[in-house]
Amino acid sequence: MDNEKISNFLASQRDSAPDNLQHYFLTFEDYWERKLWHELTDILVQFYNESQSAGQRIAIYENFVRTFADKINQLKLVTIGLRTAGEYKDDSERLQFLTTLAKRVDKPGSQDAYVYALTSEASVRLSLSDSTAARTDLNKCETILDTFDSVETVVHASFYRVSADYYQSQHEFANYYRTTLLYLACVDVEDVGQSEKQRIAYDLSIAALVSDSIYNFGELLLHPILDSLKGGEHDWLRELLFAFNRGDLGAYNILQSHSQANTLLQSHQQFLYQKISLSALTQLVFSRAPQDRSMTFTTISEETKVAIDEIEHLIMKALSLGLLRGSIDQVAEVARISWVQPKVLDRTGIEDMNTRLTEWSGGVERLGNYVEGVGRDVWAA
Repeated sequence: MDNEKISNFLASQRDSAPDNLQHYFLTFEDYWERKLWHELTDILVQFYNESQSAGQRIAIYENFVRTFADKINQLKLVTIGLRTAGEYKDDSERLQFLTTLAKRVDKPGSQDAYVYALTSEASVRLSLSDSTAARTDLNKCETILDTFDSVETVVHASFYRVSADYYQSQHEFANYYRTTLLYLACVDVEDVGQSEKQRIAYDLSIAALVSDSIYNFGELLLHPILDSLKGGEHDWLRELLFAFNRGDLGAYNILQSHSQANTLLQSHQQFLYQKISLSALTQLVFSRAPQDRSMTFTTISEETKVAIDEIEHLIMKALSLGLLRGSIDQVAEVARISWVQPKVLDRTGIEDMNTRLTEWSGGVERLGNYVEGVGRDVWAA
């Protein structure tokens, strides 16, 4: 497209643009004529970030940006392209656009841009229920990312976000949980919209509860994303997580009625009971001093509120999952625990730990005084 056609196109777009966006087009033409590609790229990114530019994004990309696409920063080209792709109403058209964009930046010097475009392509494939092709794209992205020493955070964030969507679609709850936390580590939570924060917090909470390999979700309990549920319609879910963390079967029974609102929680009722029972067991062991961790099945049943005929199986399950280490005397019905998986402490837990440390310090001091008193003659000699 020659200079005159470019000028005429930008003039026509300027005339149809809202008043607050018209100055962009004069800047576009000025930078383009002077071949100031860096400046032109930055001003285009600003324009595409304007919500009122939505109706002109496709036309400007197809008739203007594409004419110098190879001359500008390829990662920013993809950023502009993703904004453009969002304006296509049909997923098939959006996929075709993104596939073309990904091929365009698939060059040795712009593999970060290629990954950025390819993850968005995988996201559309998920929308079209083509999970196999989406997984292929994500595997390719992961292979490329593994070769980088460093890459823009936005690229990793995009990869983790789409990977999490894939795992969620496949009901791979543990992978979804871990990948979403990686995604959150790549973004500023304050920049995420409130409704999106609530959705992520809700989905993370459900995944943590129903996963058969996540028994310690302290990282989620400490994450600010969980506060987005506070005071809202799903505040009960946040409270349920804390009840699980402290092994509170009483609170679980109260909050159980809310689980009818979620089909996953409803279908995992028996598993959830076993999971909170395990938490109650580990909390009991954790609350005891190391020298006081030999307990009868009766004691465990009384303090955890778990039926006594379930205790042996519960301890064996905890041992097999690595939540506890120790042994069981089946004849005497005694469990001897030597180690328990660490937990996130609430205020009460911290106060209990402080009390135990104070007692330990006092015991060490008394032992020192005893040794000093008994061994005075030896020290003198």
